[in-house]
Formats: sequence, C-alpha cells, structure tokens
Amino acid sequence: MRFRKPTVEPLEINLTPMIDCLLFLIIFLLLSTSFNHFSRLNIVLPQADGVEVSKTDASIEVAVQEDGSYAVNGIALGSNSEAELINMLQQEAGNNRDMVFIIAADGNATHQSVVRVMDVAGKLGFINLNISTVVPIGQNVQGAQSAQSSE
Repeated sequence: MRFRKPTVEPLEINLTPMIDCLLFLIIFLLLSTSFNHFSRLNIVLPQADGVEVSKTDASIEVAVQEDGSYAVNGIALGSNSEAELINMLQQEAGNNRDMVFIIAADGNATHQSVVRVMDVAGKLGFINLNISTVVPIGQNVQGAQSAQSSE
C-alpha cells in the first residue's frame, strides 16, 4: 500500500475578523464619549472681595529683631523685658486701644519673642492685631500695608 506523503499547508493568520472587532470597538468608544458632556458640572466659584485698607493714622509698630530685642515705632528698647515693653506701649498708645497694632518680626526671630509681644498686646487690651514679616523697620506703616495688599 502506498501512503501519501502528508502535505503541510502554510499557516496563515486571518486578520480580517480582528480588524473588524477593533473597528467596532473604536466606533463604540467614539460614540459613547460624545455623550460624556452630560456629566459636566456647572460650578460657580466664589469671588474674593478685597478688604479696603483702613486709613487710620494712629498705629503702633513693634519690631522684633533676630536677637529678640524690640523697637516700638522705630524706638529701640534698652532691654528685652516685658515690663519695659509694656511701659513703652502704654506711653505710645495712651488710653487708645483701637489703634492698629502691628508686629513686624524678623524671619529669624524666636517664636518666644513674637508670642511675648502678642501676650503683652492682649494684656493691654489691643483689639486690632496684625502680624507682618514684610514691613521693614522705619518704613511708613500705611504705605507698607497698601504695598502688602497689592501683592
């Protein structure tokens, strides 16, 4: 008996069905993303209103230096004691506690020095307390405040 030699057919991968499936998926995804605009939210964000800088002439500026020394309205104190700071603030403010009280602290000043000034201001009854590290000593306080608000 004579057997035939098996013939090996060349292997082919038919890509047509795979391409059809991919095109179908692409069309489906394109159609489904066009309906995505219904999921958008219209959010109205709040607008910030600027606070008008008050034009008060009376203010007290306490500068806290890096070494912990104080200066009240450009006048350096002889020591770092709380009592001398209280006396100077009472002398500068008198009985007016509605004045703008500005603490201009050096960036390297100790936390204790700044908190001491805040504590003294609280003990004396100052209401309007501002903390600033931008205002240099001796600069006009109102000019510096308007410069800070424009930044």
